[in-house]
Amino acid sequence: MSRKYLQSSCRICSNTTLHSFLDLGSMPIPNGFLTKEQLSQKENKYPLKACVCTSCWLVQLTHVIPAEIMFRNYVYIPSTSTTMVQHFESLSIESSKKAYLRKNNLVVDIGSNDGTLLSNYKKNGARILGVDPAQNLAKKANAQGIPTLAHYFTKELASAIVAEHGRAKIITATNVIAHIDNLHDAIDGVRTLLHPNGLFVMEAPYLVDLIDNNEFDTIYHEHLSYFAVHPLQKLFNMHNLHIIDIIKQPVHGGTIRVYVSPIDSNYSVHPRVENFITEEKVKQFHTLAPYRDFASRVKNMKKDLILLLKRIKQEGKFIVGYGASAKGNVLENYCAINSDILNYIVDSTPYKQGKYTPGTHIRICSEEKLLKDRPDYALLTSWNFTEEILEKNKKYREGGGQFIIPVPGVRIV
Repeated sequence: MSRKYLQSSCRICSNTTLHSFLDLGSMPIPNGFLTKEQLSQKENKYPLKACVCTSCWLVQLTHVIPAEIMFRNYVYIPSTSTTMVQHFESLSIESSKKAYLRKNNLVVDIGSNDGTLLSNYKKNGARILGVDPAQNLAKKANAQGIPTLAHYFTKELASAIVAEHGRAKIITATNVIAHIDNLHDAIDGVRTLLHPNGLFVMEAPYLVDLIDNNEFDTIYHEHLSYFAVHPLQKLFNMHNLHIIDIIKQPVHGGTIRVYVSPIDSNYSVHPRVENFITEEKVKQFHTLAPYRDFASRVKNMKKDLILLLKRIKQEGKFIVGYGASAKGNVLENYCAINSDILNYIVDSTPYKQGKYTPGTHIRICSEEKLLKDRPDYALLTSWNFTEEILEKNKKYREGGGQFIIPVPGVRIV
């Protein structure tokens, strides 16, 4: 199975020298939640290792799991998070100003999920179209008046969209380009679909923040690539596109919002772009040093967390998990945290409630159970929404409940 899914060359520059630096073990796909009946069945597990190309310095997974396994029925929905709803509203306002968006201009969202982002453009008069392979989400979006194609985004699909709808003044892709194996076909599709003076707006977790803040649990099977600006610049230039601006965002532990336009467009390049590249050079992200150091810190974090949880259990305390997230599933499998340690996990997503976590088989309950049972500790696996979750659970904390936050370092609040 390991050889079957092995990535043999860099997906940007085709270099075959890929240096493996982090091995998180074999584990199920992170959103493969189980019903009670499935607990007795065999789970497929796949290697989860990160490597870096020593030519363009793209960080990527060593093994690629077929998209059909992961994305046809997807469970992450941004509209359940106040943070993400506000983030998408801000994105729509900023990008509309930058692109000089007018009524009836076309906006296309790649990986549009339930249409939360596109709804903001729609209310301001734009024509909108979503593209998402998850049939459950496309069905939901269409029912809510967000026209959505249940397909993977490819150059072929982009050509078909142009033929029917014309070119897009804005194309958005938030936390989705990193999921795509054939990057060149996807970016060819963007170039085909984009208006000559249009903007492609991409968001992705920023590699520098991921490494600096020990965000190892952002590495999972769905995320095939981990982007710094330098390799992204190379990728876009190969398709007659260039980065015109980059704006840091606080969501998901540190995200970059990258604005891209055709090289011959009317947009000028903001000095921020070169500043990002300079900082990456200063931090030596074109060498192996930061990756090796990161791997060492991740191992130490694992030891610290396991020791803390074992000590708390030995004291007879009651621990649950907070957030049945992909990040949490990586953390729990890597650290071998199961139902012997966490009595259950609470989560706000109705679809997940009543199911069990992949690999570790921890029961998922509604958030109301946290206040009802008042456990001593809650392991916060959705640490990327820490502020929102702490505010939401004031009563639990005022009653003596404490959160264990594992990233960037193990701490109790």
